[in-house]
Amino acid sequence: MSYGMPAEQPQSEVPVCPRHPDRISYVRCQRCGRPTCPECQRTAAVGIQCVECVKEQARNLPAYRTAYGGAVTTGRPVVTLTIIALCVAIYILQWVLPGVIQANLVYAPLYTAQIPGLPFEPWRMITAGFLHSTGLLLHIAFNMYALWIFGQHLEPLLGRLKFVALYLLSIWGGSVAVLLLGEINQGVVGASGGVFGLFTTLLIVQLQRKQDVRGILVLIGINIVISFFPGISWQAHIGGMVTGALAAAAIAFVPRGDKQQRLQWAGLAGIAVLLVVLTWIGSLMVTLPQ
Repeated sequence: MSYGMPAEQPQSEVPVCPRHPDRISYVRCQRCGRPTCPECQRTAAVGIQCVECVKEQARNLPAYRTAYGGAVTTGRPVVTLTIIALCVAIYILQWVLPGVIQANLVYAPLYTAQIPGLPFEPWRMITAGFLHSTGLLLHIAFNMYALWIFGQHLEPLLGRLKFVALYLLSIWGGSVAVLLLGEINQGVVGASGGVFGLFTTLLIVQLQRKQDVRGILVLIGINIVISFFPGISWQAHIGGMVTGALAAAAIAFVPRGDKQQRLQWAGLAGIAVLLVVLTWIGSLMVTLPQ
């Protein structure tokens, strides 16, 4: 009797990592059962899991938010520190390149006037909020100190995106007030509009929480008086305060729920539209001195 060649026994498939097919892995994810190489392994409460399962679980976790819709974060106030860093860096550049910085970033109503022959540069309404007087160190020192004190409290409460939106709207509102109430050549610099917006934001938050507001009212009162000292743009301060109050109200008085985020951003967008309209109206009102 002749026998043929013995049949080859099927070899078991060698397990490889789906993300790195060139790597053999005998460790499997405790959740999905797929092989996972050391680079893709993540330690979990139930053992080793793969990267994909960890990401999927993170996506399915509920987003924890503050009463004002801000995502709960830990650590340092990133936006506040970034704004401070930008202001300090630009302040240094004002000393190094004084002509270049002042000529391109400072704001005055003439830069948004609808007058033939004059430049129309509305972005200066925001960029001026990152400049400070080089002749008075106290100017930037006070603004950065106030920004740090109020920012580290309000940023995690409102959420990073809404905080930066409120801050920039307040700076813009301060410039709009200068446009409507100032002289055509009244140049302004400083983060005061944004800082004053944070003053009234804290006031609105404390009112909404039914907390004692006497301390913040005294602070606002003192700064309003200082605003009318010579060499200070009271228009920018008042404009920033009013805009900040409106933006804070649009955030603080929206009840929690599925529509909270949409309603808050709709309110902030409405304030931005109002500032666009006021900027356009103000630009038509500017006239050259006789």
